[in-house]
Amino acid sequence: QVQLVESGGGLVQAGDSLRLSCAASLRTFNNYNMAWFRQAPGKEREFVAAISRSGKSTDYADSVKGRFAISRDNAKNTVYLQMNSLKSEDTALYYCAADSAAYTTRWAAAYEYWGQGTQVTVST
Repeated sequence: QVQLVESGGGLVQAGDSLRLSCAASLRTFNNYNMAWFRQAPGKEREFVAAISRSGKSTDYADSVKGRFAISRDNAKNTVYLQMNSLKSEDTALYYCAADSAAYTTRWAAAYEYWGQGTQVTVST
């Protein structure tokens, strides 16, 4: 059974940093593009960042570009999201997702596996 387990969320102040991790039980982790999505209360789930199978290609939502960085360690079956200069509008439940397609996508429906999420709350 495939499991994606996120960790690293918490309560921080505006301007602080957090690093999220997602450990995947996928047998062939390096065959999957990985992504982070987030969902704030009362809002739809939105794309945050994605990384290709090799890690050579990344994609970011405009709202986080320059502040967040996605990376992966295929030897550890783990994907990370480094979040810097956090803002109150970054408050959300953050999910990681896995997709075996040829290219990364921002379309949530394309992702085959999802974690349960980790809460990030940014106070002002």
